[in-house]
Amino acid sequence: MSGTHEGIDVGYVAKLACIDLTDEEKALFQGQLDQVLHYVEQLNELDVADVEPTAHAIPVFNVFRKDELGASLPHDAVVANAPSATDGQIRVPKIIDQ
Repeated sequence: MSGTHEGIDVGYVAKLACIDLTDEEKALFQGQLDQVLHYVEQLNELDVADVEPTAHAIPVFNVFRKDELGASLPHDAVVANAPSATDGQIRVPKIIDQ
């Protein structure tokens, strides 16, 4: 595993994932992986002692509307819009789950 970062070998991971890579692809992906891991190591050097842990970079709030009663479509309009209807009921394809 020489030339790998932190012992992660692209060839070994590709074998586990049943992915055939050429030697050129292994070299290319290994270099890219090494660059990513090197960047992560740089992030680990930052002092984050005074930073509050969060799940998101910016505050996230629910944007749901209130669940209030409101006007509905008239029954006849709904049935008229259905692709198939009988006796005021919407017909749907029969689904048998086995």
